[in-house]
Amino acid sequence: MHHPDATGPFPPVPEPSAPEAAARDPFVRVRGAREHNLRAVDVDIPRDALTVFTGVSGSGKSSLAFGTLYAEAQRRYLESVAPYARRLIHQTGAPRVGEITGLPPAVSLEQRRSSPTSRSSVGTVTTLSNSLRMLFSRAGTYPAGAERLDSDAFSPNTAAGACPECHGLGLVHSTSEELLVPDPGLSIREGAIAAWPGAWQGKNLRDVLDALGHDVDRPWRELPAADREWILFTDEQPVVTVHPVREAGRIHRPYQGTYSSARRHVLRTFAESKSPALRAKAEAFLTSAPCPVCGGSRLRPEALAVLFGGRSIAELAALPLTALDELLAEAEGDTGGGTEAGRVLVGDLRVRIAPVAGMGLGYLSLDRPTPTLAGGELQRLRLATQLRSGLFGVVYVLDEPSAGLHPADTEALLTVLDRLKAAGNTVFVVEHHLGVVRHADWLVDVGPAAGEHGGRVLYSGPPKGLAKVAESATRRYLFARGPVGGRELREPSGWLELGPVHRHNLRGLATRLPLGALTVVTGVSGSGKSTLVAEVTAELPGVERLVTVDQRPIGRTPRSNLATYTGLFDVVRRVFAAEQGARERGFTASRFSFNVPGGRCETCQGEGFVSVELLFLPSTYAPCPECGGARYNDETLEVLHRGRSIAEVLDLTVEAAAEFFARAPAAVRSLRALLDVGLGYLRLGQPATELSGGEAQRIKLAAELQRARRGHTLYVLDEPTTGLHPADVEVLMRQLHGLVDAGNTVVVVEHDMAVVAGADWVVDLGPGGGDEGGRVVAEGPPRAVAAAAGSRTAPYLARALGLPEPGAA
Repeated sequence: MHHPDATGPFPPVPEPSAPEAAARDPFVRVRGAREHNLRAVDVDIPRDALTVFTGVSGSGKSSLAFGTLYAEAQRRYLESVAPYARRLIHQTGAPRVGEITGLPPAVSLEQRRSSPTSRSSVGTVTTLSNSLRMLFSRAGTYPAGAERLDSDAFSPNTAAGACPECHGLGLVHSTSEELLVPDPGLSIREGAIAAWPGAWQGKNLRDVLDALGHDVDRPWRELPAADREWILFTDEQPVVTVHPVREAGRIHRPYQGTYSSARRHVLRTFAESKSPALRAKAEAFLTSAPCPVCGGSRLRPEALAVLFGGRSIAELAALPLTALDELLAEAEGDTGGGTEAGRVLVGDLRVRIAPVAGMGLGYLSLDRPTPTLAGGELQRLRLATQLRSGLFGVVYVLDEPSAGLHPADTEALLTVLDRLKAAGNTVFVVEHHLGVVRHADWLVDVGPAAGEHGGRVLYSGPPKGLAKVAESATRRYLFARGPVGGRELREPSGWLELGPVHRHNLRGLATRLPLGALTVVTGVSGSGKSTLVAEVTAELPGVERLVTVDQRPIGRTPRSNLATYTGLFDVVRRVFAAEQGARERGFTASRFSFNVPGGRCETCQGEGFVSVELLFLPSTYAPCPECGGARYNDETLEVLHRGRSIAEVLDLTVEAAAEFFARAPAAVRSLRALLDVGLGYLRLGQPATELSGGEAQRIKLAAELQRARRGHTLYVLDEPTTGLHPADVEVLMRQLHGLVDAGNTVVVVEHDMAVVAGADWVVDLGPGGGDEGGRVVAEGPPRAVAAAAGSRTAPYLARALGLPEPGAA
């Protein structure tokens, strides 16, 4: 490992000689880190500095930053907590590391794409809503004779504040006969009531109606209007004895059945079901309208009657933050009226709004639901909130904070990172964005390649020192200054007309995308890129087949993995079932699945680990005592293919498996596709829960690449370079260009200027985010967009192409 010269703001890196020295030691020192693919790594990282961890995807950066440093900081903190409280906190196991000295407490800001609940909003994430509610409670203007309200009464998420009609959701859901019965020519037995559940539950409701004396065999439209109304909308729930009639030869005992109307079933499923699929099905039979009582404001009338600056809390929460700040500034300047509490609360609110606006998010309103935000907007909201937390002396560990950020927004991000550091904190960032890497005080480069070919610290020191490390994959990109090589633009085979689109901040936007070409949609966060791309549907003229490749996980349990998702596991199981040892024992392909009884280890049910319950402590996981983590029973493991058991094959990396299965063409096709998108370092049996969003997206792309071509396909990808090192971006782009060369169309939402520069066509949205965006600022070949005045993307694209930057807009 290279250590830097003692230059710059850092002292030399001497080993501490005594325990007392460790307390004053300005470095965090890691010894013998072996988490995942790390090879007994020793590294020293300065405190009170901005350190960036770099390296290709899968090299071990996250294993060092999150799996070792953050996990150990969290573990030490939890050790100091009472055992009872410890049970309430989600715990990770102790990382595999010899020792770490000089490590302060840590705060992790990982990438989470969206918030799980629709009640979560910009105001709740930033806690600005709390301050605004306090302001109305203490300093609002109440109607004459009205009682002063507690701050809870101004929240739609509490019983005290929620509108009684819509329960604080702002919408009321209703349905109609046309929605519930789309085909009135059918009888009830034939499924006229489309909103009813299927299988036994639906048959039960038909049998109950039959027992109640309704004709379930007449076409729906021929039933009396009063009966139709009752069947669909009644709130009654009569109980009746049902004598079921099913296939002959089986005894069916009578039972007591309860009737529930179609409206009741749909509303209850939508409100209470935990299944997204069932809720989506129920939603198809509902229409939503603003609540007639609260007008969509979600609050009860008593709260809406309290005003500040002549407006209700709902009106202030709907203002963009910049406009809210202006209104508060007027109130602050109005020294004549207002209480001391009001002045303090107004000042506090303005101080809290400043860092959010400073990160370019002033266009957001407090009532904007979190699930409608882009990933970059959400990450910056959390960062801005941390700036106000006042913590110092801690380690912030950030996971690609530039993900989803336009280059213009990344500059605001660097300001925030500098402020966190200036407040007396240590900032560790796992990052690929070269602008952030160049801004670092200290670099830790992990590699040289991925998986078992990585796991070593190649360099730890100030960024300029990486220029001497020949092995580093990061070095070539960090110090390269040449423009992106020119490529001949493709001639479109046709055009896809989009719009006019009226959704979110797109107000009547219309554009067109070339077919048979690579199009990149650019623009600052919140400009409307994802909204526009969502309008590309299979129904549009010119789209023969549509494939959307997103970053959602390929599975939510350890049972789902790379091999099962791509279909490779089916091939592997057939190969094992064809072995002499399997045929002699009568084993079929299903014997080699760890998801069904038969060949799997029943002690752990094919999981490979068991949960160990500990008295007064959280349960922990340990390798299964029966199979030792192999997932299969002994008889299954006795069947070998070329000297390896099924468990040993699942432990192979994609790269090693490609050699091992060289004689199985079906397996080779899957493995070759995974290698082509740069995933050779992943193990075949690696659980889906261990994969990043970028890896999941590339696995989906690989699954698509291995399929036989079926006509012209339109591929839509949303930020496919997220989590990718520049070297991996090159590999991915080769595949996307290959798809276009084969006659397909690719549309990509992207911020990486190297990708934009290599496109055939660029659609730039903006000029800003939110209400300041939603327009096409420039469109055309990259060189034309790079020259466009008024485009926030143009200067960065011009730089990537080696062109002079357009005049300041």
